[in-house]
Amino acid sequence: MKTNDTILGAFANRKLDEFGTYDPDRLLDGLISMLKLKNDAALARTLEVAPPVISKIRHRRLPVGASLLIRMYEVSDLSIGELRALMGDRRKKFRISSVHFKSKSGER
Repeated sequence: MKTNDTILGAFANRKLDEFGTYDPDRLLDGLISMLKLKNDAALARTLEVAPPVISKIRHRRLPVGASLLIRMYEVSDLSIGELRALMGDRRKKFRISSVHFKSKSGER
């Protein structure tokens, strides 16, 4: 695994904590650089997602979901925490609303 100080070529001199705000472009560009890919289409092929998914993430119309984050973890040497920090997600805990566990009829 890579350490926080030596993640990616252009980002190697910065600590992940310095990436303060949410920016999925930084994550996508970092993966492209680290995996030595040419563009977003090559990244989409590597992650086995449709190219519009990458485009929607770049244009902030789609968040980086858990399954995509796990796929990024599988193809890179970065931990989930490092990937999240690279895109500026510094939350320590995640909470799921009880609404997610209710059936459509409102019963549990």
